[in-house]
Amino acid sequence: MKKHILILSLFIISLGSQSQILITLLLGDKLNSDGLEFGLEGGVNWSTVSGLETKSYDHYFNLGFYFDIRIKKQLSFDTGVLVKSSLGVAKLTDNDLGQLNAYIYKNQEGKDVEGDYKQKMSYFIVPMLLKYKFKNHFYAELGPQAGLMYKSWIEFESDIDGKDASIKEYNREDLNKIDAGVTAGLGYHLFKGRGWTIGVKYYYGLVNVYKNINGTKNSSFYLKLNIPIGAAKPEDNTKK
Repeated sequence: MKKHILILSLFIISLGSQSQILITLLLGDKLNSDGLEFGLEGGVNWSTVSGLETKSYDHYFNLGFYFDIRIKKQLSFDTGVLVKSSLGVAKLTDNDLGQLNAYIYKNQEGKDVEGDYKQKMSYFIVPMLLKYKFKNHFYAELGPQAGLMYKSWIEFESDIDGKDASIKEYNREDLNKIDAGVTAGLGYHLFKGRGWTIGVKYYYGLVNVYKNINGTKNSSFYLKLNIPIGAAKPEDNTKK
């Protein structure tokens, strides 16, 4: 777990130059209040698509910002946008490629080139979750999640004579642009309930990924790290 947290922290720092993240850093101190927490969310997810012959997962990094809006003392509304986020599936089979009308690469002898095919989709993802915070600093959350797909492709990766090759075949027009489903998660507030949080989520899509293939649903496991920007510090009662 410590290794994953370190990786997520480095990932957030490495992408801090992106414009969306700069806006978050600049405005975070202004947006945080007693009833609102605002900050960065980063993580890694393991994703697959049902309804295909392959059952393999692919993994991706994601990054965005979040709002934790207090409704009652222990109940809040958790939303935001993952501005860099991907879903997809790995190790597509020949049957999958045929179903997706994808190009299968062959050598000069007409034989299939050895390699792996995967479907990758880039989304803007918006969770809309109710979060209940327990007194022991754990929390549970549940609610809908929506995604807007802006880019997708089938990627072929191969090692040919010791040289890595990667070819992308874009197929955005074959996919539904909107994805929606349900998310449930658990997590823990570090530093006695103030500051960073770590959590896990599971997402199951309710919308077909492909326009002409029923039963193809996104699903993904998330490991996430939330870092509030400029959150108010707890009062120091020792000075009273």
